[in-house]
Amino acid sequence: MEAIRLIAGLTLREVSRRRLVLAAFGLGAAFLLLFGLGMALVHRELTRFGPPDPRVREEAVGFLMLAALYVANFLIIMAAVIGTADAIAGEIASGVIQAVAARPVARSQILLGKFLGHALWLLLYALGLGGGIMGLTAWITGWAPPGWARGLALLALEALVPLSLSFWGGTWLSSLANGALGLGLYGVAFVGGWMEQVGSLIGQPAVVDLGILASLLMPAEAIWRRTAYELQSPLARLAGFNPFTAATIPSDRMLLYAVLYIAFFLALAVYQFERRDL
Repeated sequence: MEAIRLIAGLTLREVSRRRLVLAAFGLGAAFLLLFGLGMALVHRELTRFGPPDPRVREEAVGFLMLAALYVANFLIIMAAVIGTADAIAGEIASGVIQAVAARPVARSQILLGKFLGHALWLLLYALGLGGGIMGLTAWITGWAPPGWARGLALLALEALVPLSLSFWGGTWLSSLANGALGLGLYGVAFVGGWMEQVGSLIGQPAVVDLGILASLLMPAEAIWRRTAYELQSPLARLAGFNPFTAATIPSDRMLLYAVLYIAFFLALAVYQFERRDL
């Protein structure tokens, strides 16, 4: 366990110096700044010229917050896929991992330590973006989404899904192929999520089932739809579908599947890494 913590710390220190990761955090900070300015302007106009009922104004604020979180969702996925595509594959290709593996430390501890290090910065990124958007909304407007804690927890879970897949792919693919695998599977799951919504709206169970099957390839999109549901107001839930929420809500079983998905691919990554010739 001590070796895992040590490798995680070294990995986190190394990641903090990478330009790609620094650029991701810089882009996230710029996005939060832009969102805060936009929300302040919208709230000022809603207060001055908007509907007199404060509940209607809160719905408009909630819609804008969900739109920002929808963008943050993509930033989190891109950071998880692109920012970790070479976490294992790059070090195998460069020969760095051979020097680490030559030390008296189990390969499983090396991989788990690196996974923990990357998970820490990704969780910081996801919680910083999600918490920043919700915090700015509450600070500027005085309104906070009812399920903000559950929403943040789901955003954190979403970040770990592509990370586990990336570590598995990194044990047998090049960095470029690994990144393409992650983006490709997310693209299929994204389209599948929309198929599920459209199938539900037009009453076609076969299309819904096909969309669910596509989401199983990478449940990150399903987690986002559940996140959006948790952050909606009760009135928005009654209103039904909008571009940033969902007509069908992923169940707790899908969340359990996501947890098992992470555990499975991490275990598979450890298995393949221990048996790979370095």
